[in-house]
Amino acid sequence: MHPAPSVIAFTTLSGLGFGLLAFLGLGLPPVTGWVAFVFFALAYALAVGGLLASVAHLANPKNAIKAFSQWRSSWLSREGIAAVAALLVMAVFAIALIFFDVRLRLLGLLGAALCLTTVFTTSMIYTQLKTVPRWNMWTTPPVFLLHCLGGGALLAGQPRLAAVLLALLGAMMIWAWSEGDSKGRAGSTMETATGLGRIGKVRLLEPPHSGENYLLKEMAYQVGRKHALKLRILTISLGIVLPVALMLLVPVTHFTAIVAILAHLIGVFAGRWLFFAEAEHVQALYYGR
Repeated sequence: MHPAPSVIAFTTLSGLGFGLLAFLGLGLPPVTGWVAFVFFALAYALAVGGLLASVAHLANPKNAIKAFSQWRSSWLSREGIAAVAALLVMAVFAIALIFFDVRLRLLGLLGAALCLTTVFTTSMIYTQLKTVPRWNMWTTPPVFLLHCLGGGALLAGQPRLAAVLLALLGAMMIWAWSEGDSKGRAGSTMETATGLGRIGKVRLLEPPHSGENYLLKEMAYQVGRKHALKLRILTISLGIVLPVALMLLVPVTHFTAIVAILAHLIGVFAGRWLFFAEAEHVQALYYGR
C-alpha cells in the first residue's frame, strides 16, 4: 500500500504520546508542579498532533465527527472514542497533579488503561483486514503496544524498563516480518483467484486499465526487496539497538536520553513506512501485480 505521510505521523507520534501519558498515569516519573506540566505538555503535543495528522488523511476532514457514531462495528470509531476518553481523563489527572499537587491514583490507572486501549484499537483497524495478509496477523497489536510502551518508557526517563520493552519490540518486529514474508497474499495467486490453476500457469493477456488509477497507486504499491531489507536494518539499528545500548551500557544523561529518543523516533518512522509499503492487498492480483 502507498505509505501516506499523515498516517505514518499519526501512528508514530500518537503512539509515543499515549505511551508517555500511560506512564504518567502510573506515576512514572514521579513528578509534580511545572516539571509535570512539561511532561504532560509533551505527551499531549505528540498524542493530539498525531490525531490531527490522521484527519489530514481523510478525503473530507469535516466529516471526521461521523467516525464516532459507528462504535458497534468500526474499530476506527472505537479508536476515536477511546482517544477522547483517554485525553479527558488524563487532563483531569494532570490538572490535579500540576496545580493542586494531588495525585488521583485511581484516575491515573484508568487513564493509563484508556491510553493503551486507544493504541490497541488503532492496531485493530489494520489487524481486522483479511485482504491485507501482512496486517491480518496476531503480531500486529503487540507490535503497536510495544512501540507505545517502549517509546513511552524512553520519554518517561525509565532506562532499564525502556531497554526491556524495546528489546521485546525488536524481537516481535522480526517475528512479524518473518511471518509476513512467508504468508505473502495468504496463498492467493492468479491461478487460485481465477480458478484456472488446474490447467497451468495463468497470466494477464491485457491489463484491466490502460493507465494508472487510484487502486494501483494506493493498493498495489510495491517496495523492492533490497530496499525493504535496508529499511528493516535501519529500523532495528536506530529504533532498537542504539537506544537499548545507550540505556544499558553508558551512564544515562540528558544528552544520551535525547540521542536515544531521536534514534528511536527515526527507527519508528522507518518501520511504520515499511508497515504500509510492504502491505500487499489481494486485489493487486487483478492487475497482475
